Amino acid sequence: MTKALEGFRYLLIRRWLLLILAFSAIVRFVNLGRPKELVFDEIYYVDAARDYLKYGVEIEKGTAEFIVHPPVGKWIIASGIKLFGDNSFGWRFSTALLGSISILFVYLIAKHLFKSERWALLSAGLVSLDGLHLVMSRTSLLDMTLMFFVLVALYALLKENFWIAGFLFGLAFATKWSAIYYIAFFGIYYLIRNIYRVRTNKEIEEDKSRNYLKITTLLSAQLGILPVLIYVVSWFGWFKSTLGWSRNWGAENPGFLPDVISSFWYYHSEMLYFHTHLTENHNYEAKAWSWLVMYRPTSFFYETPKGCGASSCAQEVLALGTPLLWWAAAIALVFLFSFWFKNRELNTGFILLAVGSGYVPWFVYPQRTTFTFYSIIFEPWLIMTLVAVLRIYYLSSFGNQKLKFYSIIFLTSLIAANFLYHFPVFVGQIITYDDWRSLMWFKKWI
Repeated sequence: MTKALEGFRYLLIRRWLLLILAFSAIVRFVNLGRPKELVFDEIYYVDAARDYLKYGVEIEKGTAEFIVHPPVGKWIIASGIKLFGDNSFGWRFSTALLGSISILFVYLIAKHLFKSERWALLSAGLVSLDGLHLVMSRTSLLDMTLMFFVLVALYALLKENFWIAGFLFGLAFATKWSAIYYIAFFGIYYLIRNIYRVRTNKEIEEDKSRNYLKITTLLSAQLGILPVLIYVVSWFGWFKSTLGWSRNWGAENPGFLPDVISSFWYYHSEMLYFHTHLTENHNYEAKAWSWLVMYRPTSFFYETPKGCGASSCAQEVLALGTPLLWWAAAIALVFLFSFWFKNRELNTGFILLAVGSGYVPWFVYPQRTTFTFYSIIFEPWLIMTLVAVLRIYYLSSFGNQKLKFYSIIFLTSLIAANFLYHFPVFVGQIITYDDWRSLMWFKKWI
């Protein structure tokens, strides 16, 4: 009887997981080609993907083009174009696929952290109900690819597969430089943790310094050297071609380094200068302090087409996180940090570090032009913060257990309703102007 009940429970959990994954895939892939036009920065990245398929490097009007992001994210976009053609579905296929798969990894990570299928399902379910995750999955920018590789790398770290984590961190770094904060912070975290393990291991009484050196060397290779090697290899198109920007700079400015290395170094110095001096005003720029409350979400696309059955119509793709979900998660973040400060619980610290690695560094560059959708890199961890707090609340000794359960169901239902309410601006549906206006809760959302 016990085995039968366990088998039924297993099938029920798997059914819920499959429903969440199926729902996530449906809302990401149905009408993925809408809008048919390039939206927001797709104009740069789809063009880059086309160039990679044709030349291996980025070209503009027959001459080398200076770019400020590494190649992997654009190769990912190019793979969708290669499979499905140079059309709006092909542009967005790869990011939609990664966005869908990422929800499975949220489930696996939450199951590892919370040691519970129930809380893992809630984590995956809430991510599937987030508007920002949906919009970024349906748009061919680099940020969903970045988030995916970081997410899976952190799962590999939790499983202590450090070589795999290093490889994935390398792919993330070769998508966007902001992955370097995760590499640095988690590299330091695991170095300290492993050294502490050796220090407190009573079985190792002699020659601990040799063990410290071994740990440091191995972890540096796994989470330091390997990601850099992957990053350099990702520029294979630039190395192979003579058309890339600054490809011949070394030959024209000879020095003690080999020409190709000198050219590569110069290119990256120019990229670094761009990123650290980007202060142009943009209508949708948003400082990091405002991201958690969705103060100024980014409008990727807006038009006033016909076909809604009214005299005035609207069609928008707004990179807006589901408001109730993000506001609840922002409050939970404060609570969870307070809880961790008192208890120093490892899994709680891991979640907070994952949020902080993607969020805190942006406060160092207050003058840089930034956008709310940059927060997608830590979005799964922010939502797991909310789940962690709900778990603490549910498992606490105070209050009625049944009432606490139904209050969590009620909150989840409100978030689901909020997701459905704002769904038209997540997927670019054509609606009446009055309906669209009702979705703009604040002036800063327009």
